[in-house]
Amino acid sequence: MTSGLCRQASRSAMLALLWLLLSGFAPPGSLPEVELDRLPPEAARTLMLIKQGGPFPYPRDGIVFQNRERLLPARQRGYYREYTVRTPGLNHRGARRIVAGEGAERDVRSSGEYYYTGDHYRSFRRIKE
Repeated sequence: MTSGLCRQASRSAMLALLWLLLSGFAPPGSLPEVELDRLPPEAARTLMLIKQGGPFPYPRDGIVFQNRERLLPARQRGYYREYTVRTPGLNHRGARRIVAGEGAERDVRSSGEYYYTGDHYRSFRRIKE
């Protein structure tokens, strides 16, 4: 009887965890991290521009990132901003972005929370400096 209860509790715990992950809950530290020097060199340039407040090469840099994919930790609307990481050889913005934490009400440069995506929001890695 005890064995059956343990299996049921384990199954319930696994289903609860799966539900949390699918519902967009991302526990702190759950995203993979990447050292800045392991990213394309253009990412370091973009991060420098973010920290100094611009100027940015694309008009859409700095717009609110909606986190519709729910891959980043859930935050209030306006918390995340996105910035283009140039891709050499392209004549458009491409797929590479840095998403920075903090909303419009606070200075994004003080956050220290930066995420990189090289595949247009299909995956993210937290940038370690």
